[in-house]
Amino acid sequence: MNIEALLASMTPEIYERLRQAVETGKWPDGTPLNEDQKASSMQAVMLYQAKIEKSSEHMTVGESGEIVHKSKADFKRSLRDEQDDKNTIARFKQDDI
Repeated sequence: MNIEALLASMTPEIYERLRQAVETGKWPDGTPLNEDQKASSMQAVMLYQAKIEKSSEHMTVGESGEIVHKSKADFKRSLRDEQDDKNTIARFKQDDI
């Protein structure tokens, strides 16, 4: 399967299951991953993070396959921006009300 076909068929739910399997070493039903499954799953997770998710994590895989390290200031800024977006319900100007 080529990379584009793999990414096109991978839903966010599949990505989360693969990521969890790689992190825990087990499938959701508790069955352990063998080494080939772990390697394949890790590659799929890294591809998804690089091409689809474009993660704001401190260290990720960039679109061209390189490891991307954010500076501490950049990482803090991205977390602060994410929190502001998540905590904001609505914004109004004084004249809007």
